[in-house]
Parts: sequence; structure tokens; C-alpha cells
Amino acid sequence: MIYEADYYGVQAKELHERERKIKAERGKILDRNGSLLAGNRSVSTISVIHSQIEEPEKIIAVLSKELDMDQETIRRKVEKVSSREKVKSNVDKETSDRIRNCKLAGVTVDEDYKREYQYDSLASKVLGFTGSDNQGIIGLEVAYEKYLKGTDGSILTMTTAHGTEIENGAEDRIEPIAGWTLNTSLDLTVMEYADQVANTLMKKKNAKSVDIIVMNPQNGEIYAMAGAPEFNLNDPYTLPGDSGSMSEKEKNAALNAMWRNGCVSDTYEPGSTFKILTTAMALEKGVVKMSDHFSCPGYKMVEDRRIRCHKTTGHGSETFLEGIMNSCNPVFIEVGARVGVRSFFEELTKFYALKRTGIDVPGEAVTIMHKEENVGAVELATMSFGQSFQLSPIRLITCAASIINGGKSITPHFGVSVVNADGTAMKKFKYPGGDTVVSRETSDLVREALGKVVSEGTGKNAGVEGFTVGAKTGTSQKLPRGNGKYIASTIGFAPVENPQVIALVRIDEPEGLYYGGTVAAPGISTLFTNILPYLTEAQQ
Repeated sequence: MIYEADYYGVQAKELHERERKIKAERGKILDRNGSLLAGNRSVSTISVIHSQIEEPEKIIAVLSKELDMDQETIRRKVEKVSSREKVKSNVDKETSDRIRNCKLAGVTVDEDYKREYQYDSLASKVLGFTGSDNQGIIGLEVAYEKYLKGTDGSILTMTTAHGTEIENGAEDRIEPIAGWTLNTSLDLTVMEYADQVANTLMKKKNAKSVDIIVMNPQNGEIYAMAGAPEFNLNDPYTLPGDSGSMSEKEKNAALNAMWRNGCVSDTYEPGSTFKILTTAMALEKGVVKMSDHFSCPGYKMVEDRRIRCHKTTGHGSETFLEGIMNSCNPVFIEVGARVGVRSFFEELTKFYALKRTGIDVPGEAVTIMHKEENVGAVELATMSFGQSFQLSPIRLITCAASIINGGKSITPHFGVSVVNADGTAMKKFKYPGGDTVVSRETSDLVREALGKVVSEGTGKNAGVEGFTVGAKTGTSQKLPRGNGKYIASTIGFAPVENPQVIALVRIDEPEGLYYGGTVAAPGISTLFTNILPYLTEAQQ
């Protein structure tokens, strides 16, 4: 024993010490103006230590009453021989104080924190939530877990060899370190307007879902991302409607579907909104000028396929600029053919359209595209007006933003910086960007053309009095073709001269009228009518 004194000393210390964790407070999540989006409230964890219990029946009676639990459940925990048995966590402070004041031997009340979201369902799929252990599950909560979680502290209590705490025994206390606060690009005012528009459109069109993204096209900062229907962050495991008859597997699938962020994790055929990219690549390759003339009889024959225009009687003779304003498929089929397969894929690569954006939330979907070697004339024709492939809403709006912002690549993101509990800046996040996607000249031409789409073309419903708005509408039929299900969408930006905001509205399976210019463009107009004056004032 003398020879192994150090070893046995450690063993004795471990035998006579009991460690209790002191939970660290999780870092807050704030919007760009410092408004609290996710915080914490003080709660407690109630536990029993079998070796210290003196009045088991009294403990069972008190805990059953205060914790609203049946006595048999508590009895099993009280009688279980273990060093510490958790009875209930997330107990409110008032209840835990009453239990503490009862001074029940063998009952411990440990301070803890419960995540609290200030606005229930606002941006639920972006913010995400935490589990019972206060660890991030989805969204920003999991993406920034290492900054938010903090470091738990501990209390080391001296005990007898039987595990009973020694009265008046010395305690070693290690204080917890709170998690860092995450400052985001989200803007509470813009978020509330986007959420309002999304819910209004969903109810009005009885749609399956509505997604809205609002972003700064110059640097990729996301002001809002709404995905109706949202869910309650303070009650994330409750499904809407009656889920009582569901199996556990069905319930888990339903929860994952409810939590899924369609703006990031879903892909779809973009339809005519993709013509922004086709226009840019054609101008970059020098195969078309805005003044070039085309003819639209209402359809275009590609090999043995008759591909129609949305205006079945045709647009007749029109310039390329008018073809953009009219969203004319035959014009874009011809322009796509001029670009050619190889150049089409070269430009897609330059736009980063085939890659994930690298957005700072998990679950981003990748673009589903034809293999270049399998693309024939028909495939190229349908690709040119945004069909026969799929990409995510965040990928599409990011490509569009980099085309209209002067031609520079950006990375969409929420995280701006983290600061510690006393406000000291710990890290400012940096994101890839600045690569040339298109020339300044091409960017200017595309912006001007999309401004004409609103002032004179198919995007008139996206206009806002007092502001210059550019937009492109889109309508795509969901697979299988002929099922009567559509996705209506519109991408809009403002001001046309120097875009400071870009937004995408996507409506999945609207009932009745389903054209993007009819049902999605008014959503852009309503959104911009509310946020443009606010953002303009904020920038001054």
C-alpha cells in the first residue's frame, strides 16, 4: 500500500467524492438588430440518491403532488439502488423551490436551463430546437452547437464509503461557462412580414406549402426564410391534427417532414425563373443580343417533339428582350440551342448551379441534373426554360443573386458572429465569394430586362409603387406530367439599378389558378411593399 500510495489515494478520493454537474447556460440567438430569437429560462432537475433517503414515503407523497406524477412511478425511482436517479427535468423554478424548501434527505434539486423561443413558430425550420439534454437537433441550433452549448461546471461533494454525503463536508465547485451568443443576419421585421405572406398565400390558395427566402444579393446575408406550415419551437414534438393512431415509425416520419426546411432540403423544377440563368449564359457566350428577332407561332418543333408556348396562339415576331418579357418558351429553346450543350454546362459550372451553396444549416440538397453526355436536342430545349432537372430554392436564388449583383459569387448564410457572455467578440464568420460569375455588362443587361418584365411583361403583379422592381415568374408541372399539380414561383429584386434585396416565393400545389405571374408575383409585391420602405430607412 505504501508502494502504491498514489494509486490508492486516487481510488479513495473517487470513492469518497460524488460529482454533480452544473449546467451551462446555452448561448442566445439574436437577429441582426439584437432582438432575441432564442434564449433560456431557469428550470431544475429533480433527482433522488438512494443511500441518503430517510423518509421514502414522505418523498413519494411530496414529489407526486409537486411534479404531477403517479406515486408508483416515483416509488420505483426512490427504491432503485443507484448513485443518482433522475425523477424529472425541466421543472419550473416555483415548483423546484417548493421541493427544495421541504428539505427532504436524499432529494436533490439541480439548476438547469430550458431553451425558450420568443416567437414560437417564426423561422422554426431555420432556428431549429434543442433536445432534453439542451443539445441542438436541427437548423442553426445544431449548425452552431459548438459555439452555443457552453461548458458545464460541477460540484464535488465528499461522501462516506457507502455513498452518503458527509454533513458539513467540503465541496469543490467548478463554475460553468455560458455558451456564446450567435448574432445572425435574420431581421425580425422582415421575418414577420415573410411569415405573414407565406401563411396568407397558403390559406388563399389551399397550397401544400409556401416557401419564401429574402436575401441581400450583394453579400448573401439572409434576412428571412419562411416555410409555411411552420411548427411550434416550444413544442416541437406535437404533430398537427390527430396522430394518436400513428405507429412510432409513422410518427417519426411525420415529425421529420414537419421539421424539413423546403427552402434548403427540397428540389423542384424551377420553370421559367431559370430563364434568368439561360439569358445570362447566352449573353456571356455572345450568341444573342437583346435586339435579335425571333418568331413564336405558339410552339417549337424539336426533333419529333412539339413543345408549346404558354401562349398557344403565339407571340409572333419578337426581339429577345420581348421574349424575356413574354417568358416565351420557343425563344428560349432557340437561344438554348445557340448556346449548345457544352457551353450550357460550362456556364452552369461557372454559376455554381451544380454544387451546393454551402449555406450554414444542415440538410442542403444537391442539384439533380442530366449527365452532359446524355443531353440531346430535346433535353437541351427543356433545360433552357427550366424543366427536366431539379434544384433547391436556395440554389436558384443564389445563382440569380450573383447574376444581378454585378456578377460576383456569394454564399448564402445566417451566421454573422459570436460573442461571449460579457459581449466580447469571439469570432466573425467569413464565407466564400467574389468570384466572377458573369461580366458587369451581362449583369446590367439582365437586370434591365428583368425590370422590363415587371414594368411591361409577365411580372407586372410583382410591381411596387415608388420602387423599381425586377422579377421573373415561373410555373412548373410536377411529375408525373398530367397530374394537375403545379409549383408557382417568382424571383424579385429591388431596386433594379443597384439591388439591395432579392426574394423568392414558391407555392407548392396551389388550387385554382396556378401561374407564377398570377399567384406568386403578388406575394413578391405584398412582401416588397412592406419591407422595402423599412430596409431603405434602415440603410440610411
